[in-house]
Amino acid sequence: MLGKRYAQRIKEQLQLVEETQWKEVEKAARLIAHSIKEGGLVHIFGCGHSHMLAEEIFYRAGGLVPVNPIFETSLMLHEGAVKSSMLEKTEGYASMILERYQPQPNEVMIIVSHSGVNAVPIEMAMEAVKKGLKVIAITSSAYSQVPSRHSSGQKLYELAHIMIDTHVPYGDALIAIPQLKVNIAPSSTVVGAFILNMLIAEVIEELLHLGIIPPVFVSGNVEGGFEYNQSYIQQYRSRIRHL
Repeated sequence: MLGKRYAQRIKEQLQLVEETQWKEVEKAARLIAHSIKEGGLVHIFGCGHSHMLAEEIFYRAGGLVPVNPIFETSLMLHEGAVKSSMLEKTEGYASMILERYQPQPNEVMIIVSHSGVNAVPIEMAMEAVKKGLKVIAITSSAYSQVPSRHSSGQKLYELAHIMIDTHVPYGDALIAIPQLKVNIAPSSTVVGAFILNMLIAEVIEELLHLGIIPPVFVSGNVEGGFEYNQSYIQQYRSRIRHL
């Protein structure tokens, strides 16, 4: 029963992350909360399947309002999966993308890349640091054996102020079966979403400790939810590109 094997492995992955990464999650939450306290946004970026994690915490019921996702369609799958994979390895691309979003010094950039070796996520971290942002990398130490695909030789985790390790295995897929030469059942999206939502919950708690009412969206499908969200939308529309 491969499905049940996968379910068990995912539970183990999530438990491992909770047990080993909690201090890093707390540090990241404090960093984000203090930036929000000063009026900052949380920027989040990922290529390929990792872009789904930027969507996961943007305009989300029960999630923070000041989240600014960086959506570059050429790096997503729907306009050409093979093309997006090739572009992710292309140097000089990240700075052009980031310029469109106008991040401010002392804001926070979350970069999701489970391998952390491709050029665009690495350069996104470099550009964010140049602009005075704090970088949180969500990546896997299991890929540290893989050479960087950036001319600097650096990897994402080496550029981040805080690294949260997904512990996603090399190759991502969890289940080995005798009939195939490759593993099946990827884990990175589930684990990444778990980390991000755990982190957001901690940010909200940290804001409360700072005496700040956290700006949180309500589902637009509950009574009064649409009206509740309007004041936040008006407040942030000019700063969050995709609102």
